[in-house]
This record gives sequence, structure tokens and C-alpha cells, in this order.
Amino acid sequence: MRQPLVMANWKMNGNSAANRELLKALQAEFARRGAEVSTKTSVICPPYPYLTQVAEMLQGSSMQLGAQDCSHSAPGAYTGEVAAPMLADLGCRWVVIGHSERRQYHQESDALVAAKLVAAQRADLMPVVCVGETLEQREAGEAEDVVASQLRGALADLPDLREVVVAYEPVWAIGTGQTATPELAQEMHSQIRDVLRELDENNAEGIRLLYGGSVKADNAASLFAMTDIDGALVGGASLDAEAFATIVAAA
Repeated sequence: MRQPLVMANWKMNGNSAANRELLKALQAEFARRGAEVSTKTSVICPPYPYLTQVAEMLQGSSMQLGAQDCSHSAPGAYTGEVAAPMLADLGCRWVVIGHSERRQYHQESDALVAAKLVAAQRADLMPVVCVGETLEQREAGEAEDVVASQLRGALADLPDLREVVVAYEPVWAIGTGQTATPELAQEMHSQIRDVLRELDENNAEGIRLLYGGSVKADNAASLFAMTDIDGALVGGASLDAEAFATIVAAA
């Protein structure tokens, strides 16, 4: 049985004081809610400069540490990059790879995403690979083909898929307030599962699929009720302790 997974992507938000207040509030929410959140896998992905601060504050809690990206290269002369082993050294267990904002603003290709996945796994990090279509691609009827192509390209270099999570994030629903209906999201998740079966029939059923795209406290339960939606990659709502705890509890 696939275990629920909810990840908080803080994106480029926060500072030392704000992070401290948010994490204290989140820990209080988790303590208040008890087993309904502590038994679920929840991950906090802060910006790079705050990984150490967050790691220290998460000690003793049920929440785990993740990063928002990693380099495809081993440590070396790559100014401005952060290698996967460095993230593991700081206590990260998870890393988001191929987020739509990385693809859009940094022109990350499927080949680069694939290389980052390999680097993450070599560092014993669990990679969460993101796929998703733009509004224009959906309206042109290309959504399924775009997502399948991204998925095949990203996973091309992995020998098996046991140690990977896939997050479907329709670009048109990220930070816009628009959310795919649970039925529409399930339809795409089901198609993603079909592609995974093609790539790795033995492990496809065990791969966790997350939905990302304006997930909020009031729509999380209906999304998680779908057969192939195993959790969420949460953006804006993860900056609100009560909202994020509610989403985790719904998983």
C-alpha cells in the first residue's frame, strides 16, 4: 500500500525569523492533531540558505527535510551550484527535481532533469520529479502527450523506479488559485501510472504520485480521495501552519 506523502515547497520565501515562527506554529499544530498528522510522511523544503536552520528545528519531529533542487554534477568547480551529496550532508532526505518554475525560468530540459535524478539517487536522496502541461498545451489537446514525454525523458536513465516519486503539477494551476478538479487530476494521474507501467511494470503500482497546483486546506480531501493521488506538493498553503497541517491530516 502506498503511504501518503505531503511536501511543503516554500519556494523563495522566508527569513530566519519568519521561518522560526512558521515552524513553531507548525509543530504546535502537529502536536495538537497528534496521530492524524504524525503518522503521515510530511516534508519541508525551504530555500537553500535555511536548510540548516530548518533541519535543527525539525529534530525530534515527524517532519522530514527536503530541498527544492540539486545540481546534476558531482562536487567541483561549478560556481553557484549545490551538489546532491551536500544536501544529504545537511540532513535532506528528499529533493524536488524538474519543478515547472525551474523548467520555465532556467530552461531545464528533460535530459537535465534525468541527470539530476541520477545524481540525487547516488546521494541516497529520494527524488520527486515534477511533470505538467501549460494552459496552452492543455487547450491544444496536448496535455497527455506532454506529460508522458516529460516522464519518459526524465526517467530514461534510471535502472528501476523504486526510489522515485512523481508530482503532477499542471502549470496553469500553480499559484493561480485554479485547481484541476479531482476527476481531472485523477485522469492524468491514471495516465501517468500507465506510462510508469510501460517503463517499469514491476514497480509502477508502488510509486507515489503527488498532485501540485493550488492545493489548499479546503480541496485537499477531495483530491486525496482519488485512487492514484497519494499526496501533494504544496506551495503557498505550506506557508500557513494551520492550512498545511490540515492538508497533511487529509492525506
